[in-house]
Amino acid sequence: MECVYCLSPVDEKANVCKVCTRDLYLFRPLLEKVKALEAKVAEHQEPTALQARIESLQEQLVAERARHEKEQATPWRWAADLAQFIFIPLALLLLAHALITVVYDINMLYLRIASMVLPLPFGFYLFKSRSRSILAWFVATGGLAAMSVIGMSAITGWVDQTPVMPQSMVEWREFIEYAASITFSFLTGMLVGGMSYHRLQRVRISQEPSFLATLVSSLSKGKSSPKDLQETIKKLEEIGGSLVAAGTTAMSIYTGLKAFM
Repeated sequence: MECVYCLSPVDEKANVCKVCTRDLYLFRPLLEKVKALEAKVAEHQEPTALQARIESLQEQLVAERARHEKEQATPWRWAADLAQFIFIPLALLLLAHALITVVYDINMLYLRIASMVLPLPFGFYLFKSRSRSILAWFVATGGLAAMSVIGMSAITGWVDQTPVMPQSMVEWREFIEYAASITFSFLTGMLVGGMSYHRLQRVRISQEPSFLATLVSSLSKGKSSPKDLQETIKKLEEIGGSLVAAGTTAMSIYTGLKAFM
């Protein structure tokens, strides 16, 4: 059996996932029904009715999981997420700045590279764990980037006795480009983590046909089976996600290293 939250292997008799430590007893009846019906499907040549029943139960499972996660979205949960995925990378970015520019006084290129690398794993694990609002976290990431650049400027200003905020249009442009580099790096991690999360999901809530599904169906002119259409749509979605992630990576590298080109 797999955990409905993190998809980690769970013992058949366990009521709590040892990886994410969440309760599973609410979902056990549905999971057992799905398992039993899947076993019956394997024994039949035409499992259409049973497959429909499995999909119905899977939809109930996803809906129940979404409802349970919504109930757990307390202010304390938000505070923990912000501390783990915003303030920790902020502290690491400031520490990297202090070590590179103050302690060791080495080439600033290393700081820009560190600023592009550090946010990636945090964005990845943030969205790999469960489904989240990419818009809300993109805004939070923008705040992280702004606080990072201001904090770095404050450290430099304290050491060199220089103003913290930019004093000219050129400095403001560098400020914005540096913050954008950090933001795009975090966004790349979010996109890759989100694709990994959805790839591991066995079920999704049924919705009205999307524009992509309608387009693929019309191009195939009804010659492809629903399974083939679903696989085609899945591949197109993955390709689209990969292209967007590649684009954000390129933007992060360009804005971060533009001054050194």
